Amino acid sequence: MIRVPLALATAMACPAFAQTPAPAPVAPTIVPGQPLATIVAEPVAMMIAACDANGDAIVSRAELTACLARSYAAADPDKKGSIGYIGYAEWALKWLGDRNALPSPFEVDRDGDNRITLAELEARFDSIFARLDKDKDGNLTRAELLTIRSGFGGGDRPGGPGGKRGRK
Repeated sequence: MIRVPLALATAMACPAFAQTPAPAPVAPTIVPGQPLATIVAEPVAMMIAACDANGDAIVSRAELTACLARSYAAADPDKKGSIGYIGYAEWALKWLGDRNALPSPFEVDRDGDNRITLAELEARFDSIFARLDKDKDGNLTRAELLTIRSGFGGGDRPGGPGGKRGRK
């Protein structure tokens, strides 16, 4: 009989019993009805930002054109004047961060010959530059290279209460 109280006393003297319980985690406060905002940098915008040759945090059309020529030359070391879709995928991996990043080779290959020329790449990037150049001054600032996406609905989760889209 003495063994049970002795075992109990020994167990209670262990450090595990001496510790105080951890406080319960506190959930972050979300204001109901506050829309979510997400700042996104498209892979193509990250590549364009890397074309800032003079370090002024602004990319001009001239800087982009020179950067595209340098990056394309690296993808066409034999100077054939065009690269295939596999070569473009390798270019996209290096410069856009992923082989499947946009613009896709199907967007860039304007004549549908399954080959991409520097002129086709420049034409596609020219339209991307125009889309991103919100103030139409011929330069891209870091702010113009970011995309801000608001949450859906009026709740604190995409789609409003419960996160369901299109359901009531």
